[in-house]
Amino acid sequence: MKPRHDIRNNLRRYRLLADGMTQQDLADRVGVTRQTILSIEKGKYSPTIGLALRLAREFEVPVEDLFELDEENN
Repeated sequence: MKPRHDIRNNLRRYRLLADGMTQQDLADRVGVTRQTILSIEKGKYSPTIGLALRLAREFEVPVEDLFELDEENN
């Protein structure tokens, strides 16, 4: 059985704290589509390491502040 790795993220919270940045604004800044940002925020998509690093750099926080492994489901 393949282990399940659920990722919790705080992307929406950080985005809204950034002067109400829209999903499109963030998508444009990190080079993805708005749908990608939406999917990450809803927990339907886990970003690649590269994208997670770009998002963390955009908010000037460690990746661990944006994304963390949900240990309760593992």
